[in-house]
Amino acid sequence: MKKIVVPGELLTAERKRPGEHVFMQNGKLYSDVIGILDDKPGDVSVIALEGRYVPRMDDVIVGVVGSEKATGFMVDLNSFTQSFVSKKDIREQLKPGYIISARVLDVNELKEAELGQIRVFYGGEIISISPVKVPRVIGKNASMLDVLKRGTNSTILVGRNGWIWAKGGNVQLLIKLVEKIEREAHLENLTVKVQDFVANANKSVKPQAFAENPALEERKAVEKLDKELKGMVLNNESDSNGS
Repeated sequence: MKKIVVPGELLTAERKRPGEHVFMQNGKLYSDVIGILDDKPGDVSVIALEGRYVPRMDDVIVGVVGSEKATGFMVDLNSFTQSFVSKKDIREQLKPGYIISARVLDVNELKEAELGQIRVFYGGEIISISPVKVPRVIGKNASMLDVLKRGTNSTILVGRNGWIWAKGGNVQLLIKLVEKIEREAHLENLTVKVQDFVANANKSVKPQAFAENPALEERKAVEKLDKELKGMVLNNESDSNGS
């Protein structure tokens, strides 16, 4: 049974290594955020339930192009500050407002990210979720992401920064599903709950023409990035987040 802890709550008096969002005081370990306790034999950490995106090297993100500078563009990636991409690293034309995917190449001491491997996505829309809940959108062995794709028939790219690009299929249903995941991220068996929601929603939906479908090349690009993100999330976080 998962336990939600609050800032300042005592986690353990045992001798354990403090992990993320844990601090030590008088030999005891406490939480510094509201989140889900991850208590293991050798260490203890807390999975934060809220917060803005903190860039990390090799993360795949979804961003929105902001202002143009002499040598590049500023990009909003749902972080504390905008990040920069150099014009020499761009193969496609960028304009303010364009939706892109990118990889975080480096992060400085101010947590500003240097971006590369830029890909422009035309059309579609961005759905937002708390970055710390991105592993729940993926699920163990990508189970949740598969439910979202099959249930909505949308092309989906989940950015590690909490922005999800979606195009085609039933995007309105996808928005409802993401909202459900965000509200219930702390619950067990969430994938099953979302599957049931999808089944009930699709029963009541009449056949209709959904949003414009992505081109084949665009879908292939998303699938490639998606596989990379799944691997990162599964390797780093799935053990503690459940399905």
